[in-house]
Amino acid sequence: MIPTLFGITIITFLIIQLAPGSPIQSKLGFDEGVKAEEITKEIIEETNKLYGLDKPIHVRYGIWLKQIITLDFGDSYKDHRPVIDKIKERLPITLTLNLFSIFLAYIISIPIGAYSAIRQKTKLERTSTFILFVLYSIPSFWMAIILIFFLGGGDYLDIFPIFGIHSAGYENFPVHKKILDFLWHITLPVFCLTYADFASLSRFQKGSLLEVLREDFIRTAKAKGLKDDIILFKHALRNSLIPIITIIASILPAMIGGSVIIETIFSIPGIGKLGFEAILSRDYPVIMAIATISAFLTLIGILISDIAYAVVDPRISFEEKV
Repeated sequence: MIPTLFGITIITFLIIQLAPGSPIQSKLGFDEGVKAEEITKEIIEETNKLYGLDKPIHVRYGIWLKQIITLDFGDSYKDHRPVIDKIKERLPITLTLNLFSIFLAYIISIPIGAYSAIRQKTKLERTSTFILFVLYSIPSFWMAIILIFFLGGGDYLDIFPIFGIHSAGYENFPVHKKILDFLWHITLPVFCLTYADFASLSRFQKGSLLEVLREDFIRTAKAKGLKDDIILFKHALRNSLIPIITIIASILPAMIGGSVIIETIFSIPGIGKLGFEAILSRDYPVIMAIATISAFLTLIGILISDIAYAVVDPRISFEEKV
């Protein structure tokens, strides 16, 4: 993980530094229509020096790398606040949304996929498959707009809030009401982050379970007279989870990336919305911090899936055999 993360930091730093535009131009007002002749050369040089942009790119990378080793991502160009403080405020919100989404996606998709495998070509299986693929084809931003229109106080029902994660006066609520209020606010965003995974995960689960059910050890279990439920849940289902576990490594970073749109639509102060605002203002320290954290979470997802392999299938071991 360490050399991989190191390589990712190099690529991320270079891509961001070579991107068109400049944080200095944004800071001095070029983006707001300020004419270049109104900004003196001395002001530009002083601003470059203030943000360390007057140094060669390899020197800037070395300074930045030393900072992130100590979790010091520098100060934001936009408001001069420490980047790590802004990350601490936003990251828990995004992780909470995504962990809820991953849990719901797996807890719903695995039973649907297993049912589709053992009840093929039934009306219920075909109907559920059709509905899942219709949901899979709907873009998340369009789904969010539809939910707001129908359930968020549009022209129809006003059931769920459509912005923020807390109601007014949240600080004075008792603990149980705080939890309910938070869940009430994140219902629509979590659904928008989750529904598209139902179809893909359930199809993975169905295909994997069908493949396992054709294995020799399943036929042996049937020949021994074991009940179908025991064969399915104790032997087949457990072995079919390996491909599903593999997907964990990609779902977590993908959801964090996808949360940019949902957090912006629902005005949720998460890491996705922070990254979107940082890109618009060319806030390099914030962008690089978010990119590095996303890369780290990706590697953590891969590590979790590797460990889960051995838990699900005892035949898998990462110890060297002599």
